[in-house]
Amino acid sequence: MDESRNLLEETLAAAIKDPSTVKSDGTPKATYAEGTLEHKSRTHVDNRGTVTEIFDTRWDWHPDPINFVYTYTIRPGLAKGWGLHKEHEDRYFLLDGRMEIVCYDVRPDSKTYGEISTIVLSQENPRIISIPAFVWHANMNIGSSDVRVINFPTTPYDHANPDKVRLPIDTELIPYTFPPGIRGW
Repeated sequence: MDESRNLLEETLAAAIKDPSTVKSDGTPKATYAEGTLEHKSRTHVDNRGTVTEIFDTRWDWHPDPINFVYTYTIRPGLAKGWGLHKEHEDRYFLLDGRMEIVCYDVRPDSKTYGEISTIVLSQENPRIISIPAFVWHANMNIGSSDVRVINFPTTPYDHANPDKVRLPIDTELIPYTFPPGIRGW
């Protein structure tokens, strides 16, 4: 081995420091697209199992009522998106797996205009989260099992005139590159 080299200094000089992901009090630093709402849920545990609160009108979490609910899945290594709604918001609650929501805010009057933000949903951090209208979003399975999500969109699905436009996940119009191996539409 060449003793004139200092491997510690060489490797540290090439290394990239991990950015801080939490504030000094331990709360996440993540910035969401302006208008994104979040409500942390509670999981009650006893010797029989668990009960997780998904939604309660007493939370006064969102101004729009719940009037339509559906569930969807995403298989490992896949993503659904990019999608955008002009008339409604998606409101997601993760049941199983690990999912990352990648958002791109294209609303000209938004404080987060032109920004990418990410939201990771997992069973360890149960919550309901909204994605505002006119925010492109893609939902990516980042785990090793199927993701199962409940969506409580702010309006019922219109089968004759769906409120959804799409871009391919590899579009150059959105400044985000999915991790290697992620496929989808």
